[in-house]
Amino acid sequence: MPSAHYEQTLSRLEDGTATIGIIGLGYVGLPLALAGVKAGYRVIGFDISQGRVDAINAGEQVISYMDPTEMREALAAGKFEATADFARLGEPDALAICVPTPLTRNRDPDLSYVVNTAEMIAKTLRPGQLVVLESTTWPGTTREVVQPVLEAAGGILGETFFLGFSPEREDPGNQSFNTKTIPKLVGADDPQSRKLAETFYGKTVAKVVPVNSAAVAEAAKLTENIFRAVNIALVNELKLVYAEMGIDVWEVIAAAATKPFGYQAFYPGPGLGGHCIPIDPFYLTWKAREFGIESRFIELAGQINTAMPRYVVGELARALNAQSGKGLKGAKVLILGLAYKSDVDDLRESPSLTLIDLIEAQGAHVDFHDPHIPVVPMTREHAELAGRASAPLDPASLAGYDAVLISTDHAAVDYALVASHAKLIVDTRNALAKRGINAAQAVKA
Repeated sequence: MPSAHYEQTLSRLEDGTATIGIIGLGYVGLPLALAGVKAGYRVIGFDISQGRVDAINAGEQVISYMDPTEMREALAAGKFEATADFARLGEPDALAICVPTPLTRNRDPDLSYVVNTAEMIAKTLRPGQLVVLESTTWPGTTREVVQPVLEAAGGILGETFFLGFSPEREDPGNQSFNTKTIPKLVGADDPQSRKLAETFYGKTVAKVVPVNSAAVAEAAKLTENIFRAVNIALVNELKLVYAEMGIDVWEVIAAAATKPFGYQAFYPGPGLGGHCIPIDPFYLTWKAREFGIESRFIELAGQINTAMPRYVVGELARALNAQSGKGLKGAKVLILGLAYKSDVDDLRESPSLTLIDLIEAQGAHVDFHDPHIPVVPMTREHAELAGRASAPLDPASLAGYDAVLISTDHAAVDYALVASHAKLIVDTRNALAKRGINAAQAVKA
């Protein structure tokens, strides 16, 4: 028989009187918080950065592609607030964990953010609370890592506290889909937890897709991202093969995409970026080794994608040598686009940062221009680049560079201007051709 704690939380989630807590107010947590407000809930957002908390409570735009109007309205109505006071974690009826899950330098899963968050929740855990992990991770994390921490605080799963997994599916900057319209997977290891999670998300998003366990939901999220990583690796490898044959891989992909069945277009690039694709597949390869399985297909895809920045730098050096007879040493290079994908300010795992390091290691001077990133913030892997400012993009500055390397295809960039004034262009995104710009000094890489 369901406990009284379960019945009370279910009732509050159903009638909209529940308070929701979102832990981590980044690209996943903040949109989810606002979706919760639109569903009628009162939402408390938790973040370890006091600066970010202050900016959110002041109604500032903290994510470049998100209009802050909705956030300001939620703040003004008293339906939303941000805080760095984790002693308040006992207030919400339901908590969603939206914290990073990076890799260590040895490419092993780093669950420190998840574990630390679970431990903070355990300090204030009260009967009836629902906890949902959204951070992408290996199958079994919810049951094997989060659950024991909460149980150590005296909770009983399915009776006094409830636990599930619902993977985030955010695509920063995507104008076609948002938190509310993307179907939400929900998995839990007991029926009470699953029902509570379904109820919460059922009021928050357009469609909930329940699965039988947290591990299935965790595995589904990894499968989505591994599918993309492997297919991107395939077209990156095809790019190398076709380039040696004098064939344009972009034209090949466009031609293949005319087939109405049995094919899906993926595109090559200078490397993988973002939190998901460069990282998540290795969560599964790590876990697979526990079962004596070597996931060779995934590992090979990772090797191909990781090698792409070095290939691009090699093509840049070759193009400089062919045009002017000099290589990278002493050259001035402009990286066009610092974000990992077009039209956002997201630098997570951006290959552009790796490209800067590799090119400068060859003795070149590197600047960058990005309309969405005026100054490089502090990052885990490229701390030495913090504070660098975006260079101007005008005829005089362009003419001063030996080469312009297009790393990110931002719509706000004037590519006709670049084509008119750059001495050499190395285009890793097919940015010029897809805009119908024919520049004799441009090469693809």
